[in-house]
Amino acid sequence: MTSIADGPEQKTSTERTWLVALRNLLDRPLTSYHLVLGATGLLMILGLLMVLSASSVLSYKVNHGNQYAIFYRQLIWVGVGLPMAYVASRMTPRHFRMLAYVALLGSVFLLVLTYVPALGKNVNGNTNWLTFGGPLQIQPSEFAKLALVMWCADLYARKQKLLTQWKHLLVPMVPVCGLVIALIVGQHDLGTSLVLMAVMIGMIWVVGAPTRLFVGTMIVVSAIAAYFVTTAQHRMDRVQSFMNPFADPGGVGWQAYHAFYALSTGGWWGVGIGNSRQKWGNLPEAHTDFIFAVIGEELGLIGSLTVLGLFLTLAYAGVRIATRTTEPFVRYCAAGITVWIMAQTLVNLGAVIGLLPIVGIPLPLLSYGGSALLPTLIAVGMLLSFAKAEPGAQAALKETRRPLFGWMSSWRTPGPTGRETTRER
Repeated sequence: MTSIADGPEQKTSTERTWLVALRNLLDRPLTSYHLVLGATGLLMILGLLMVLSASSVLSYKVNHGNQYAIFYRQLIWVGVGLPMAYVASRMTPRHFRMLAYVALLGSVFLLVLTYVPALGKNVNGNTNWLTFGGPLQIQPSEFAKLALVMWCADLYARKQKLLTQWKHLLVPMVPVCGLVIALIVGQHDLGTSLVLMAVMIGMIWVVGAPTRLFVGTMIVVSAIAAYFVTTAQHRMDRVQSFMNPFADPGGVGWQAYHAFYALSTGGWWGVGIGNSRQKWGNLPEAHTDFIFAVIGEELGLIGSLTVLGLFLTLAYAGVRIATRTTEPFVRYCAAGITVWIMAQTLVNLGAVIGLLPIVGIPLPLLSYGGSALLPTLIAVGMLLSFAKAEPGAQAALKETRRPLFGWMSSWRTPGPTGRETTRER
């Protein structure tokens, strides 16, 4: 019979057993691969479900009674993006490096085209859309995020032996990033510019820049961002609304006020999927920039924390891939993708819950929009490709495929006449 004194020791032993089991699970060769695949898949499924719920009222009003119109368009984008992610997962780092400069030049060219009056389209005060006639239109700045990460990673991989010199850390990386950011700021899209600034600072930190250089870059970038905020009245209004969102709930603070109301009425478990009240015209951009408010209202605190947990899982997997590789390009690219997705996530969530001013950017993998979804899915495909190159990952993949193909080959066996017959079970 166990004495009471043995209780704490047994508890400690059990905790150690769980820690050892967790450590062994995380040390498996395919852990990064499964984490990226699982977290992305769950976020996409939840995103489709919430886009359907959050956009149903707007779709019914705008599309002559068809409450599924926006959802169908998002479904099409997912159908286009998944094959692209699969192709990216089958490519090698050499392929990505070959495409880095092409992607950067292509994205800059598309950004320049938005300044052409016949091609650039103004949406909500930002001329950041490129239209080719009809329903087809894209947002080049979303593709510029991925292109910039790929180009910076390739640049730093080429300069690997020169990165101890500050000029090679900053030139030509900062001028090129500055050009892309300037083109986007010229479109009056400060939110995307802030994400790209975060990517630039994150890349400088990843390559091991000295603290004084890193801090100096942050100060300069913050000063530039503050300048653009103070020179535009609508941005100053957003900052003032952030400082006191309840000062003008019927005007500038309308969106923030109703986002808070949606989150506060969700409680622990939410009001149920499809039962949001704020999506009935009270919450602007409910299916795009403020989809997290609908998630909080319909799925409650538990659903909101689940979303946060999935993004943290994706961030952990990205950092794990970057730290376990020995190839410089893979390290910088995986880290850059992680910084980009997490920075955009933090800016979006911070605006919804009132920790940051509203800047109007979508929540990755959850918000409606093909221009934001496609490059994100390609980036996830790149992470999967990098994860498959981790030590022991290829051998583990072959072991997992062997039972499947072995079962398929044994399912049908040659019959007496040479024809295949199905085995009886």
